Formats: sequence, C-alpha cells, structure tokens
Amino acid sequence: MKKIVINAYWPQVVGAIAWLITGALTYLIPNADDFPRTTTFALACVSVAVLSALTLPLNKVRYYGAWILALAVFIGLWEVIQAKFLLLPRPFFGAPQELLDVFITDWLKLLDALVHSMMLLVGGYILGCIIGFSIGVGMGWSLRFGYWAHPILRFLGPLPPVAFLPLLFAVIPSSFIAGELLMAFAAAFPVAILTWSGIAGVNPGYYDVAKTMGAKPLFLIRHVAIPAALPFVFVGMFMALGSCFYMLVVAEMLGVKAGLGFYMQWAQGWAAYPNMYAALFIMAVMCTSFMTLLFKVRNRLLRWQKESIKW
Repeated sequence: MKKIVINAYWPQVVGAIAWLITGALTYLIPNADDFPRTTTFALACVSVAVLSALTLPLNKVRYYGAWILALAVFIGLWEVIQAKFLLLPRPFFGAPQELLDVFITDWLKLLDALVHSMMLLVGGYILGCIIGFSIGVGMGWSLRFGYWAHPILRFLGPLPPVAFLPLLFAVIPSSFIAGELLMAFAAAFPVAILTWSGIAGVNPGYYDVAKTMGAKPLFLIRHVAIPAALPFVFVGMFMALGSCFYMLVVAEMLGVKAGLGFYMQWAQGWAAYPNMYAALFIMAVMCTSFMTLLFKVRNRLLRWQKESIKW
C-alpha cells in the first residue's frame, strides 16, 4: 500500500492556529490550582505553532498536518479540563504543565532510568536471540539435535518467564543479571520456534543445487539454510522484542532496583503520577524506537520482502 500524498496546507495551518489558541488559553485563563511551569508551557505551545508555520513548505511535515491539529486540540482540551476546571480527580490526573515540569526538574533521574532500562533490555534481548537462533538452527538441521531439544522446548518454552522470577532472584545475587536472564528466556522461545520452522521449510532443491557444486554441510547452513530462513527468523525476533518489553517492566518493578519500571513504581508509591506518566511516555518512545530499528535492519537484509511486513 502506497503512502498517502497530502497536498492540502489547511490541516497544518489550522494546527498552527490551534497551538496558538492552546498557548493563549494556558496563559490567559487562571489555573484552578497551583500548577508549575504554566508560562513555560504556554511558550512551548506558541513555539510549536511557529515551528508548524515555518515548516509549511515541507511535504514530510505537511503529511502529519492532521496530527499536528489533533494533538493541539487534545492538549487544549486537557489543559482546560484539568488545569482550569479540575474536572478529573487529583492526584491521579495532572495538567500538561505538570508533565513538562517533570521533564525539566527530574530529567537526570529519567535519563539514568532510561540508560539502565536500555542496558537491561539490549543485553537480555541479544542473549536470548543468540540462544534461540542457535537452538532453532540445530533443530531444523539435525534430527538428532531436534530429538533431544524438541521435548525440552515444548515443556519449558510456553512457561511465562515471570514464573522463574522468584527462583532467579533467590539464586543469583545480582538482580541485574537475573533480569537479563529472564528476558533472554522470554526472547529465546519465539526465535527458536520460528528459526526452526524456517530452516525446516527450506526447499530441498536448494541443497541439491549447492551439493552438485561441491558445497559442504557448513556451507549449506551458512549460505543456503540461514538466508532462506531469515524471514521467519525476523518474525521470531519481533515477537521476542515484544516479550522483552513486557519482562523489562516486570523485572524492574519486582526485583531490579533501577530503570523506568522501578521509577514508575517509585512514583506511584509517592503519588507522583506526573512522574509516572513521564516515565511511561519515555518507555513508549524507547520501545517504538527499538521496534523501528529492528524493522529497518530487516528491510535492509531482506530487500525483496521490504513491503511484506508493515510497521
């Protein structure tokens, strides 16, 4: 499916006007409570409006003109409903300027939490993909290896990784290493299953052609079986990344005393809900960035299947 081409300027123009109105409402109407950074937030809205107007000639920005308008309307309604009239219960719901205040005043803690979460996620995910890929290649290529590995995979693989959390945190002194092992377990199962399916489904004719040219088993694995199975491998890696996102939050909330999940639990304990929402926003950006990066790698390696899976 081709990308929609938008030539109309009006959504972005109206969006810029809507951001100006949001800034004016924020600054001119008195707050119903003592919300910090109100003036700063109003200036931020005006800055977005100016930026939207300056980028009007750019097609890439114009494509998101409707989203610029929709976000302005959403933020404006949120500001009026909560900051000006307090229609939502506090402290569970804050005003937009409270969220901005968290990013300004607590950015060092948020950055530290993000770094710890990324270290935990990347380490566990890569380890799990390596283990799952190795098991999948072995099961797809060797009947003897599959004979021993398949029952173990069927018995342990479907178990939720979180079930091993009390055991690992009790046995392993480092909660960070225990969390990485949990995510490695979460990632290994889907990668192993999909890699195995991909290797087992390779057309035998490919092997026959390579053998007639003198190819050895190692060559067949590296240059025939694995390349042909890569579409399945990447599907398993996408599933594994989603499982790791889930395990990251669980591990940080229940055992690892660092990261965005731990920060969210700390914020909830102190009823600092704007801090919790800020951490949730950063986590969403982190997760979608990793998923986007993985898709770019897939599209790079599998150019002939670039449009087969969308993100």
